[in-house]
Amino acid sequence: AQHFLGRAWLGLNLLTQALDDRHQLHVQQVAQETQLPVVALGQVCMHVRSRKPLQDTLTAIRLGKAIADCGYDLAPNAEQHLRSRLRLGNIYPAKALQESLRIADLCQFSLDELRYEYPDELVPAGQTPASFLRQEVYAGADQRYPKGLSNEVIAKIEYELHLINDLAYEPYFLTVHDIVRYARSQDILCQGRGSAANSVVCYCLHITEVSPENGILLFERFLSKERGEPPDIDVDFEHQRREEVIQYLYRKYGRQRTALAAAVHTYHPRGALREVGKALGVDHHLIDKLAKSQHWFDSKEALLERFTESGLDPTAPVAQQWAGLVYQLLKFPRHLSQHSGGFVISRDKLSRLVPIENASMEGRSIIQWDKDDLESLGLLKVDVLALGMLSALQRAFKLMRQIPGCPTRMQDIPPEDSTTYDMICKADTVGVFQIESRAQMGMLPRLRPRTFYDLVVQVAIVRPGPIQGGMVHPYLKRRQGLEPVNYPKPEIEKVLARTLGIPIFQEQVMQIAMVAADFSPGEADELRRAMAAWKRKGGLAHYEKRIIDSMVKNGYELEFAMAVFNQMLGFGEYGFPESHAASFALLTYASCWIKCHQPAVFLCALLNSQPLGFYTPSQLVQDAKRHQIEVRPIDVMHSDWDSSLEDVQVRHTQGLQAAVRLGMSLLRGMSQEAAQRIMTVRQQAPFSDIHDLARRAQLKRSDVEALAHGNALTALAGHRHQALWLAIAAVPDKDLLQPTNLAETPAQLSTPSEAQEIMRDYRSTGLSLQRHPVALLRTRLLTQRFLPADVLHTFQNKQFARGCGLVTVRQRPGTAKGVLFITIEDETGPINVIVWPALVEQFRREVFHARLLGVYGIWQTDGKVHHLVAKRLVDMTHLLGNFETISRDFC
Repeated sequence: AQHFLGRAWLGLNLLTQALDDRHQLHVQQVAQETQLPVVALGQVCMHVRSRKPLQDTLTAIRLGKAIADCGYDLAPNAEQHLRSRLRLGNIYPAKALQESLRIADLCQFSLDELRYEYPDELVPAGQTPASFLRQEVYAGADQRYPKGLSNEVIAKIEYELHLINDLAYEPYFLTVHDIVRYARSQDILCQGRGSAANSVVCYCLHITEVSPENGILLFERFLSKERGEPPDIDVDFEHQRREEVIQYLYRKYGRQRTALAAAVHTYHPRGALREVGKALGVDHHLIDKLAKSQHWFDSKEALLERFTESGLDPTAPVAQQWAGLVYQLLKFPRHLSQHSGGFVISRDKLSRLVPIENASMEGRSIIQWDKDDLESLGLLKVDVLALGMLSALQRAFKLMRQIPGCPTRMQDIPPEDSTTYDMICKADTVGVFQIESRAQMGMLPRLRPRTFYDLVVQVAIVRPGPIQGGMVHPYLKRRQGLEPVNYPKPEIEKVLARTLGIPIFQEQVMQIAMVAADFSPGEADELRRAMAAWKRKGGLAHYEKRIIDSMVKNGYELEFAMAVFNQMLGFGEYGFPESHAASFALLTYASCWIKCHQPAVFLCALLNSQPLGFYTPSQLVQDAKRHQIEVRPIDVMHSDWDSSLEDVQVRHTQGLQAAVRLGMSLLRGMSQEAAQRIMTVRQQAPFSDIHDLARRAQLKRSDVEALAHGNALTALAGHRHQALWLAIAAVPDKDLLQPTNLAETPAQLSTPSEAQEIMRDYRSTGLSLQRHPVALLRTRLLTQRFLPADVLHTFQNKQFARGCGLVTVRQRPGTAKGVLFITIEDETGPINVIVWPALVEQFRREVFHARLLGVYGIWQTDGKVHHLVAKRLVDMTHLLGNFETISRDFC
């Protein structure tokens, strides 16, 4: 009452519970003593009383208990819902209800009153943001265009600077420029992507590496007056060093002026099944079995089928209750977490604009609103994102410094290298950026990229937008000369000529709206935004009539106009902007060039940048070995923490590739600190035995055992069994129990078999340099007529085939209409398996749980694209015994 004079009330909750009268009397007595008014409160937790079971379930989840154990923590009735005014009037004193209305009348604040102010300390004294940005842009332009600026480039720069000045966005560009400049000063590889690549200003500021002259890019996709909000600039940094950039922002602006945006995580089927199952007190083994059987693409109706498969009667009350609560809980907010890198930076205290809290990660602050909230208010958000391929490329450039004549920077990579494109056309792209997936590999031999712009199209075309819009097959037919390229009008030709008359990119759809349907640049950008959200908000409906009518009025056929609009609907399924594709294509080409010309360097960089990409280290090593790259095992006498190159100079002078020595980072249970000590003392003198290693490097028993399990002690102890025995003795549990002056004859243990070696390789490192596990089963598999991958690749189209291998990847893209793609691998290479939707349901257990999968099917070949279309699936996992494998599942 003293601190909040005229702004303090006593709350009265009346939920028709046993002690309501006593509570009301107590509140009134306190109100009389303090002279505070009483206000009616509802303590609402649900909109209707029928949600009481769900409310109890959420209470149990929050407390980490079963509902049966919650006792008085559960509400005794369902009165915490939105009650009618009539019901409230019969319960609460009229004066208390009147205070509720009075408080509502006092709440006149609107979020529109928030006014964001940009940080201004980046501008030197004596300059304005506009003059300083102009200075930096033209300084960068001199570097970008060393032969001088053309009139066209100057005109673009002036146009953009004029628009930026009109909208007063100079501090935004200067802020991003400062972040990128800091990263480069610390030798952190970074690159802007997204619509920023449409801007010559961003190119001159070195925010993006994509020249606006590469293609007909659309600046209005990036910035327009009609939008009335800052552009969205995403900058990718090495994923293993992004934290340095984040902490730079906190140091520069302080925790009070900058914070990360939040991300709202919602309940998905598996999480909801687990949480509700625990709340209902279901056995945890049954919960785990049922949750693992559920996938993102399964319908609600299929949930009861999963109950049956898991051994639970779907008609039982607990099953019905479990399923019903899960249905209700789906898409509910589960928790608030950090955005992947969206920073908000303000001139003054950020807490005056948005609520802030400390993040769970030390040294970070988080805003309690998500990115959509921030965009609605027009708050500056800079996306500081992490990209694993940048880490791999940076490591590759550093490794190539050891090899004379190799490029050491992105800009040093020779452009338009025909040998690199030959490799791409053969879909030999395991581990590269963007074009390494099954779908991309299947497209590469058909699209056959031969130029950088072909790569831009390749990156963008295997996306939901072009696929759902029906653009892929017409484009391929025109590219292969099977269909004529025609344009309804010359202005359409200017927009679509670079993609053979087929709209592939968001910018092209915007340009069609501008040239054919009389949209202004700003209206075209609004159309793009509506395309991105049409399924959520139905934002395209009011554009349909205008687009079609305007195109018909301008002389276009009705059929063409309707086709254009249907393609716009397709882009609502996620169409790629050309600017984004161009940014990614730069990294795609760089990674492909390194893989083509320096495959040993490429493998080494990928292994040192894990976790990363589509493939496991085992698959990357298998691919490298198929390319005749020598991969050497982890050895405590030679290996560093990271994988490294060996015999670089010798092999390079002979025209051969360097060998790759695997690093100790691959060993499960090995600490980096211990590895660093090993590397330090090893430089002083080689190790004489395991005792010497453990003593000088001050290793714990867990470190020595990790080395022994990973077969890294061969040079000191012989085979794996012997090494593990000596490792245990090298670091006794208690020093007091160490024997003194006691000679002991070392035990002579049996040499492990090849199968044991392979199994323990996988357990300790996730890969093996010995024979592929399937090679040990080949004799048995041949008796069942399962042929190796290299033999299957000689088969004719539509020939019956049998293949068997370790499952390495499962994919079910949302655009595949229920088709599941599985990659199995044997000792000769991968086999790509197609499983039709009906077969997925028929062989669901084999599809999702088999680790060694046998496939009976029809071999399908189209040029260099090969698939095994499954007709029957067999789970052969029993042949693996205790052998453990891990697949990458995207389903």
